[in-house]
Amino acid sequence: MTFKKLLGTSIIAATMAVSSLSQAAPAEYEIDMAHTNALFNVNHLGLSNMLGRFDELTGSLVFDKENIENSKVEITIATASINTFHAKRDEHLSSPDFFNAAEFPEMTFSSTSVTKTGENTAKLTGDLTLLGVTKPVDLDLTINKVGEHPFNKKQVAGFTATGNIKRSDFGMKYGVPMIGDDIALRLEMEAGLK
Repeated sequence: MTFKKLLGTSIIAATMAVSSLSQAAPAEYEIDMAHTNALFNVNHLGLSNMLGRFDELTGSLVFDKENIENSKVEITIATASINTFHAKRDEHLSSPDFFNAAEFPEMTFSSTSVTKTGENTAKLTGDLTLLGVTKPVDLDLTINKVGEHPFNKKQVAGFTATGNIKRSDFGMKYGVPMIGDDIALRLEMEAGLK
């Protein structure tokens, strides 16, 4: 092999290596709060499942589409922003019987690991802090789509995370078991590459 061919081969190999590293590197994404929702439902007296959400949340996301295990998410939710579409109930839910928003104005979720489970699925494990109590929580994560936004051409990603907790584990025991102890959680998130 001539020196020129050897040099050319080396340059190509180095370029491929750098390209591979850049593709695999985790990247910071900005969460699109206009298209991100923290939702829940809880059983009421065995008669119905009450739906609710939180209107105010912030967070950060590091996402590696090639190696999802390198990804990380943190979410902070304002507990007083609870919204069950019924003002009197929301006031009660913000009281010391439930979220005690005056003493604990925030609840947080901070991921500790992400484990790939399928082509577009993973297990998202993290610490949930509610009412001053921190417990590990597992969420089933679906990567809905990763690609170019059709309108602004930014790189974007969309996710759905679902799971369940027992509110009594965090000290929220009012009304159990008439008002359900098992809470179904759902996070819908869109984010764009910074």
